[in-house]
Amino acid sequence: MTRLRNYFLTGFIVTAPLAITAYLAWSFVGWVDSWVKPYIPGRYNPDNYLPFAVPGFGLIVALMLITLVGFLTANFIGRTIVSYGEYILDRMPLVRSVYRGLKQIFETVLSNKADMFNKVALIEYPRKGVWSIVFIASDKPNEVSSRLEDLHDEVVAVFMPTTPNPTTGFLMYVPRTDVIEISMSIEDAAKLIISAGLVAPEYQAKTARLAEEARKSDAA
Repeated sequence: MTRLRNYFLTGFIVTAPLAITAYLAWSFVGWVDSWVKPYIPGRYNPDNYLPFAVPGFGLIVALMLITLVGFLTANFIGRTIVSYGEYILDRMPLVRSVYRGLKQIFETVLSNKADMFNKVALIEYPRKGVWSIVFIASDKPNEVSSRLEDLHDEVVAVFMPTTPNPTTGFLMYVPRTDVIEISMSIEDAAKLIISAGLVAPEYQAKTARLAEEARKSDAA
């Protein structure tokens, strides 16, 4: 029975992530198809003349349309149309706030020049002696940091994700001296948070110490 239990647990560990990933991917494809396929003309929709539905066709059409919009926006006429559309949205009191916020978020996340969440650090939270993992959001000066200059020499914006969903959390401005940067990657920190500490990245203290000593000797 013990051996059978171990076999079951091993199989569950292997198959569960695959099943969940496949389910989420299939659900996403179905969700996109349900939105796009109703707007595809009947003669171009393979579901109308094939004996079975073609999953993912709506997703392919959506990707092609998004790419086409990006291509058109890159030229002068496309930029003019987009600017005029944004001008119309700016005239709408409620819509303009939602649009500006979403656009800024997408530009920040998808831009290759964004330096958001490129470092992992530790801060003492929620009390002294208790440490939490945070992502350094931005160290660029802004109104918040300038207002806090009288209290602290330098402050940095950090995002503290919650377990097990790292997409939610708290944005905090803390003194630079209270932030301890670590060499852990963003991906490893996310795994550690999602698994509630069960999946810890490998860390060889001896190797890290030797590397630190080598850096010090090079600097000397």
